[in-house]
Amino acid sequence: MQDDQTHDACRAPSLTMLFSSFLRMGITAFGGPAMIAYIRKMAVVQKQWLDGESFQDGVALCQVIPGATVMQMAAYIGLKVRGVRGAMVSYIGFGLPAFFLMMVLSVLYSVTHSLPTVASVFSGLQAVIVAVVANAAVSFGKTSIKRWKDVLITGIAAGLFWLMANPMLIILLAALLGMLLSSRQQPNLRIGHEIKMSATTRPLLLFLLGTVAGFGLLYFLRKDLFQLAMLMSKIDIIAFGGGFASVPLMFHEIVEIRSWMDGPTFLNGIVLGQFTPGPIVITATFVGYLVHGFLGAIVATVAIFLPSFLILVGVAPYFDRLRASPWFARAIGGILCSFVGLLLMVTIRFALNVHWDFPHMALAGAAFVALLLKLDILWVVLAGTAISILNF
Repeated sequence: MQDDQTHDACRAPSLTMLFSSFLRMGITAFGGPAMIAYIRKMAVVQKQWLDGESFQDGVALCQVIPGATVMQMAAYIGLKVRGVRGAMVSYIGFGLPAFFLMMVLSVLYSVTHSLPTVASVFSGLQAVIVAVVANAAVSFGKTSIKRWKDVLITGIAAGLFWLMANPMLIILLAALLGMLLSSRQQPNLRIGHEIKMSATTRPLLLFLLGTVAGFGLLYFLRKDLFQLAMLMSKIDIIAFGGGFASVPLMFHEIVEIRSWMDGPTFLNGIVLGQFTPGPIVITATFVGYLVHGFLGAIVATVAIFLPSFLILVGVAPYFDRLRASPWFARAIGGILCSFVGLLLMVTIRFALNVHWDFPHMALAGAAFVALLLKLDILWVVLAGTAISILNF
C-alpha cells in the first residue's frame, strides 16, 4: 500500500527493500534507543524515504505509545512509505535477528546452564543486571520526575507494585493522577504538521480479526499457550516508556504472581537478552521456550510485539490531534512516573535474588558507574562476562 501523497514514486522503496534494509540493521541493533540515530541516518539521509520533520514525528509517537521504541520506529517508517504492509515487513525484518539468536541462546541455556563455568558467568551477570535496572530507574527518573507531584505518583505506584497490586489498575491510577495533579498549562508541542499516509482502517481491521481468530484457535487447541499469549499481550499493552518497561512487568507477572520460573532464571533470561540485538523485550522468547518449548517461544514473541504494532498502525494517522491534547500529555506523564516506581521496586526484587558478597557488590557498583558514564551496555555486559569467568 504505497503512500503517493507523501513520497515521490522514485523514493518509495519496494517491500523487499524495506525488509532487507531493516533486516541488515536488526543484525547490529545493539544499544536500544541509541539505534534511532542510525535508523534516521539510513531512512532520512541515505535513502531519503522520509524528511527530518516526519521522522521526528515518528520518534514522538513511538515514545508515548506502548512497545519497544526502536521496533516501533522501524514499523513507523514502513507505514509512512508503504502503508500497513510496509510497516509489517519493516517490523518483522528488524526483529528477526534478535528472535533467532535468542532462540539459539535459550536452547543452549536449557542444556548448559548447570555447568560450573556457565553457572559462574550467570552468577556474576545477575549482579550486572541489577545495575542495569537501577540505571534504567535513574534514567527514567531524570526525564519523568520534574515536580513534587511526579514524586508523589512515583511513590504511590512503587508502593502498590511492592504490594503486588494489579499492574493495569496501577497504570490507570497513575494516568488519572497525572491528569488531576499536573499543571493545566498547555504542553509545549509542535502541532500543524499533519501526518498524511494511506488509509489504515481496513487493513487494521483485518489484522484485528486475524488476531482474534489466532487467539481463539489457541484457546480451543492449547489453553496453556493461550494463557501465555494473553499475558504477553497484556504486558505489551501497558508497557509505556520503551521496551525496557516490559521487563519489570514480565518479572512481576511470571515470577512473583504465576511462579512459572524463579527469579534467578528470569534474570538469566535478561542477561541473554543483552547479548542479542534489538529490544530487551526479546526476553519473552526465552520465557516462552523455557515454559512451553519452541511453540511457546514463537507464541510469546508474537504476543509481546503484536499489540503495540496494532496500536501504532491505528494511532499514527491521528497522532497530531491526540498529542495536542493537554489531558493526553498529563496522562502519559503519570504513566511514565508509575514506571519509575516499578523500576525502583524491581531493582530491589532483582537484588534479593542475587547472592551478595564483596565481588558481586563490586561488579554491580562498577557496572552502575559505567552505565552512568554512558558506556554502551553491550560492553558492560561483555566485561561483566569476562570478570565473572575469572572470579566466580
